[in-house]
Amino acid sequence: MRLFRRRNRNPSAEPTRTGRREIAEGERHLEEFAASRRGVEAYVEPATAVTATTVMLIASDGEWTRRRVPSPDAARALAGRLGIPLYEAAVVGYPQRMREWNRRRAQERKDLLGD
Repeated sequence: MRLFRRRNRNPSAEPTRTGRREIAEGERHLEEFAASRRGVEAYVEPATAVTATTVMLIASDGEWTRRRVPSPDAARALAGRLGIPLYEAAVVGYPQRMREWNRRRAQERKDLLGD
């Protein structure tokens, strides 16, 4: 008797957590983000027990986006192709402009809701 058996309820569904399609779509998104914004820098975030390796792109105004990448080497290759600098987030942290952008967005949402 199997009490704790994991079963895929939809065997035809492609897994999305580490699927190649998700990685490719994420790369396209990052390429479009970098091409459409000024002063973009990349920050690679190491894998943890609960998250995969990710890369965060941060524009000069602080707007940011994050997507999963297969490895830190893949993040370096992506930054090289895009011609943008790459930093290790665990070493240098995130720029102040990103925190300011997050703060402005939170205030805009608060103002919109009338709180």
